[in-house]
Amino acid sequence: MLSVSLIPAFKDNYIWLLTRGGRAAVVDPGDAAPVQARLEADGLVLESILITHHHADHQGGVSALVERWQPKVYAPGSESITGCTQPLAGGEGIEILGQGFAVMAVPGHTLGHLAYYAPGMLFCGDTLFGAGCGRLFEGTPAQMVAALESIAALPAETAVYCAHEYTEMNLRFALAVEPENPRLLQRCRQVAALREAGQSSVPSTLAEELATNPFLRCTEPAVVEAARQHGADGTSKTAVFAAIRGWRNSF
Repeated sequence: MLSVSLIPAFKDNYIWLLTRGGRAAVVDPGDAAPVQARLEADGLVLESILITHHHADHQGGVSALVERWQPKVYAPGSESITGCTQPLAGGEGIEILGQGFAVMAVPGHTLGHLAYYAPGMLFCGDTLFGAGCGRLFEGTPAQMVAALESIAALPAETAVYCAHEYTEMNLRFALAVEPENPRLLQRCRQVAALREAGQSSVPSTLAEELATNPFLRCTEPAVVEAARQHGADGTSKTAVFAAIRGWRNSF
């Protein structure tokens, strides 16, 4: 059975470690040092690296890991990724440690951004966060809406392994959007307790995100009204998303 655990990096990044027996893969290793330390401590052999997008905090450790382990490197073929051996565009099926993954194109945060889905788990980089979503550095609101819709269509029990510990701040914003959402109030209490205890708030489940993440709730009346109050140009999903994302940028 594939096991997933986190390797903290930088201030708030999460590198995801996948293992089966003594074999390993990592997702978005922005820093090689903590990955090397974990692999050596656990006696693991690194076979694969999965990259979601080109930002340095997601691929900065690839060169050192490739030099040490010579793993396959799966990454967006349209972006500049160090050491990429398996360029991907979305729509492919790949096998990691004996587990099949579907490669999803999720442009928005960057144009070539990918996510990796296997039954029960999604590694989505900076597309979907706990109670939030990534900034649009390269893509358009319409692209991000489409990307989030493709994620929202996955099974509700899917664990969402995003790449940053942003949940508490995102929940504060979500409460500003939907102050009377009871599921959101409950999640705020749960996440506050986790963080107070020094624990990660990630992964969440897609069901949690659908109930509490404003960027997946752009047709909910309260979210539509909040977007209208912040300059939404209409009530379409894209218009609502664009207004909410713009508000979040300055929140």
